[in-house]
Amino acid sequence: MRRCSRTACTAEAVATLTFDYADSMAVVGPLAGSRDPGGYDLCARHAERTSAPVGWQVVRHVSLGEVGFRA
Repeated sequence: MRRCSRTACTAEAVATLTFDYADSMAVVGPLAGSRDPGGYDLCARHAERTSAPVGWQVVRHVSLGEVGFRA
């Protein structure tokens, strides 16, 4: 089990956040199979609340039947 990357959060990670700087995009998707040094593992609460800087967009990918994470 992997933990959320957010400071002081001990919840189980269910999603991975990555950034596409060239396209000004933050991408939240299902938990990656292994830790990605350029990504952040997030619990359901933090994945749902993730926002992006002004001018950026947030893209959310979810798998059908995924529990604990909403688009």
